Amino acid sequence: MIEPIVTVVRDGDIAVIRVDSPPVNTINAAVRAGLLDAVGTLAARADVKAAVLACAGGTFFSGADIGEFAGPPKEEEYRRLFNEIENLPFPVVAAMHGTVMGGGLEIALACHYRVAAPKTRFALPEVTLGIIPGAGGTQRMPRLIGVAHTLEMVVSGKPVDTRTGLEYGFIDHICDGDVSAAATAFARRLVADGNGPRRTRDMRVDPASATGEIVARFTVEADEQYPNRRAAHTAIQAVAAAARLPFDEGLEYETALVNGAKATTESKALVHMFFAERETRKVSDIPADAKPRAIGRAAIVGAGTMGGGIAICFANAGMPVTLLDASREGLDRGLAAIDKTYESMVARGRLTAQAKRERMALITGALDYAAIAEADVIIEAVFENLALKREIFGKLDAVAKPGAVLATNTSTLDIDAIAAAVRRPADVVGLHFFSPANVMPLLEVVRTKDTSPEVIRTALELARPLRKTPVLARVCYGFIGNRMMEGYGREAQRMVLEGATPRQVDAALEKWGMAMGILAVFDMAGIEVGVNVHKSNADKYPPDPAYYQADFALYEAGRLGQKNGRGYYRYEGRKRLDDPEAIGILRARAAHLNVEQGVHSEEEIVERCVYPLINEGFRILEEGVAMRAGDIDVVWTSGYGFPRYRGGPMFHATAMGLETLLAGIMKYRERFGPMHWEPAPLLVRLVREGRTLADWEKARVSGRAE
Repeated sequence: MIEPIVTVVRDGDIAVIRVDSPPVNTINAAVRAGLLDAVGTLAARADVKAAVLACAGGTFFSGADIGEFAGPPKEEEYRRLFNEIENLPFPVVAAMHGTVMGGGLEIALACHYRVAAPKTRFALPEVTLGIIPGAGGTQRMPRLIGVAHTLEMVVSGKPVDTRTGLEYGFIDHICDGDVSAAATAFARRLVADGNGPRRTRDMRVDPASATGEIVARFTVEADEQYPNRRAAHTAIQAVAAAARLPFDEGLEYETALVNGAKATTESKALVHMFFAERETRKVSDIPADAKPRAIGRAAIVGAGTMGGGIAICFANAGMPVTLLDASREGLDRGLAAIDKTYESMVARGRLTAQAKRERMALITGALDYAAIAEADVIIEAVFENLALKREIFGKLDAVAKPGAVLATNTSTLDIDAIAAAVRRPADVVGLHFFSPANVMPLLEVVRTKDTSPEVIRTALELARPLRKTPVLARVCYGFIGNRMMEGYGREAQRMVLEGATPRQVDAALEKWGMAMGILAVFDMAGIEVGVNVHKSNADKYPPDPAYYQADFALYEAGRLGQKNGRGYYRYEGRKRLDDPEAIGILRARAAHLNVEQGVHSEEEIVERCVYPLINEGFRILEEGVAMRAGDIDVVWTSGYGFPRYRGGPMFHATAMGLETLLAGIMKYRERFGPMHWEPAPLLVRLVREGRTLADWEKARVSGRAE
């Protein structure tokens, strides 16, 4: 027998409406239908004096059903349900616990009173999806707490705790113990005291909270926090309207604004990213019975910056980890760097001193490979040298226990060649962390031709406790992210040889939406890193004497980036300053290479950097290096600072139009020749046939892609 999603249980003259729609009580169509039926039935009952709206499981309503965003607007359904709740003739108390987000908070606002468990978190995060609260939140919340506090929640999108909710005024009582029981007791007191419904819709917005100065302040914040985006500004319009429009008109205005926001590329891109990140663990060719191996203990080979960051990831997950290095000096330096990282977190209030001690206690240093023999996963994290990595894997093969996952953190090298150094290649996988490893959310999982399904599944599941978003790739130079980075970085370096300044290039990219300009990224990572990669892989690049020569020129002048205060920029701390010396070095190298000088518009800078990386994405898809276009988008938004509101490179290609992209590539092909500007065959074919990436992916899934 299937249990109903919505049930009504009587506790004397109190009716408890309980929703049980696991896992997180999303307000989907079935929940809305069940609630409407329950509310309609209760409205006709003269023997009900009050009602409690509660949810089973770990949370009150977590929010609206984001899966409905792509279909017809549902705001009318939400508005009808919430109005029916608010219009009940007796007091209704929301019993809130867990994570109360978006529509989950909006339904609570439609109740007359609100009781919350102590650790409940509340948010109106819609602007992070390119929309605004669309189920009455922009009209009810200001009537409860004023425009200013509402805008604090809506514009930031960040959660607040129960104490803040009580101070703001949208929570009436913080309870101990079971929240449903506490809300029932609260409702009983209301009845005993003769308190009836207290409808939010009937309240007036405090005019002092809605002055022009307040609205202008949040408008400036929206400009700073969300460049190139409109959702926060639309939300400000809706919230401010609550101070001047009657409630019903305000709801209509809110609905029109949210439906307009849903139609924007910004919203479609952000919703795309929401789902793309949840798809990355789905691998069609892994058997259903391929179970992940148990990972209880880890080891890292290499105590440098990357190895230390990975060790922090495991310690943060509560997992013991051994950090192995070839020298005592290197090991001590690595452990000291880890301690410094944790100490900075304590100083900033992000970690307690006790938590720091507990995490440091999970990290053990070692100089002998015998110390890592019992690890369930061993990750090699030394510098990019194939011979060295093969030597290390030979040692791991000799000491690691049977069934241990042997992983390499290489960012570019051939993992099949690394796996050939062991007698158990099925246990070898790439786990490419991004720097700083303890901060960046992306984890590229790279399968070799021999990696077993169990090891692939283990790697994807290991990302959960490490708080990483995994993306599966196949072996090729650079995998997904760094392979696409080649063209992006190539053009940026070429343009500074052509006469653009580093600041011009980076400023254009940052204005377009990249988190950091690519030349500043090279400085942050260390210019020698790119130089070493290009020296090690020289045979993989086209015969272009100017290829990545900006890096080489600065490196040869002793400029390594932030680490020695001189790279494409000069640094005071982390502040980057234009440096005539660097520009002079670049000009001299350009003259030596006979690079023609020119003037570069912002549009050209963005096109020449972004088009090549998208073009390479089409090659990666066609070759099967990436499983999905969405996986490429996750890599670039999670690991390379590509703006989420543009949906990642492949979504952006669709949004701009494949014909526009191809025409742009051909424009630069005519100017610079085919060496770097040959369009990907898949892109050419899709444009010629009038098909989309989505069409091609559907055909590939069905086995009909050509």
